[in-house]
Amino acid sequence: MSEPTFPLPAAPQTAPVQTVAISLDDRSYDIQIGQGLLGRPETWAGLPKASTAMIVTNDTIAPLYEAALRSAIAPHYKQVHTVVLPDGEAHKDWQTLNLIFDALLGHGCDRKTVLFALGGGVVGDMTGFAAASYMRGVPFVQVPTTLLSQVDSSVGGKTAINHPLGKNMIGAFYQPVRVVCDLNTLVTLPPRELSAGLAEVIKYGPIADMDFLDWIEANIDALMAQDPAAMAHAVQRSCEIKAWVVGQDEREAGLRVILNFGHTFGHAIEAGLGFGVWLHGEAVGCGMVMAAELSQRLGKVDAAFVARLRAIIERAGLPVRGPVIDAADNAGHYIEHMRLDKKAIGGDIQFVVIDGPGKAAVCGAPDAMVREVINTCCA
Repeated sequence: MSEPTFPLPAAPQTAPVQTVAISLDDRSYDIQIGQGLLGRPETWAGLPKASTAMIVTNDTIAPLYEAALRSAIAPHYKQVHTVVLPDGEAHKDWQTLNLIFDALLGHGCDRKTVLFALGGGVVGDMTGFAAASYMRGVPFVQVPTTLLSQVDSSVGGKTAINHPLGKNMIGAFYQPVRVVCDLNTLVTLPPRELSAGLAEVIKYGPIADMDFLDWIEANIDALMAQDPAAMAHAVQRSCEIKAWVVGQDEREAGLRVILNFGHTFGHAIEAGLGFGVWLHGEAVGCGMVMAAELSQRLGKVDAAFVARLRAIIERAGLPVRGPVIDAADNAGHYIEHMRLDKKAIGGDIQFVVIDGPGKAAVCGAPDAMVREVINTCCA
């Protein structure tokens, strides 16, 4: 796979509002990034016209931002309804998804109704899947309120729910009509959620942009302290890279697979422990260490690269050693879950590995080697 190039700005962008375009023909849309976007009238101009809107949020985010979003969009709709879901990855399932459909049907919502996903990755994924399914498709807007959702899950149109045997196994590709990243919503993030989001920021460096990884390494303390300029640059640069990749490969037929660096191991951790025990970003952070270790064993990077990436991930407050999810055969348990990964072909696991700094590739690996990696990297 050829190495994409991403020109990096010489210094962090500090303009109050930045726009990153997702170019997908008639499904193109903008990502707006800035402070105080929820309260700006221009944020909500130009959305699809409808008589009804529905805010989908959860019981953690609703008390913080639901009233502000409702007030901001109320001038554009005759009715604004809200459905509040239980918070957490453990509720990313059919039962919770049906709460959205119950609300839509209960309020008599038609096919022009606009859904607003106000929350983190779970809310965004579930709202998008509901929007893709209700009356075979209604428009939706992503309003991500966590770092992880702003830099990754809200962008690109992947929507899904989990199955007990695998993460995000039931879903659809369905693009939002706009993504609104209000950086002010990040100030309420608990430290653990901040670290989880940084995992998805860090991943863009080794797969696509080593200059960005250099910047992250130099600014990790500022990011951990939520310095506004550093956070703005991290969100913008992450979105620029993801926008470029999604614009080339919307439905993950090739290049887009590289965005799953660390996710094959990470999803096995989440499913093996039970969804919600580790945050998604925590599992991905640890999964990147394991994927880098595999890359080294395949002869694609050296030990110094692996050690550097591990140190950055650890400085971000993320776990760098995997959990033991089966004392009898831990590696076998991981492999069993990874065979259900969406990239697997005929039961053969396909891994995103680092094919030299700033490049990624997808390949298989002998089970014996994968076992060695798991045994080396787990507590």
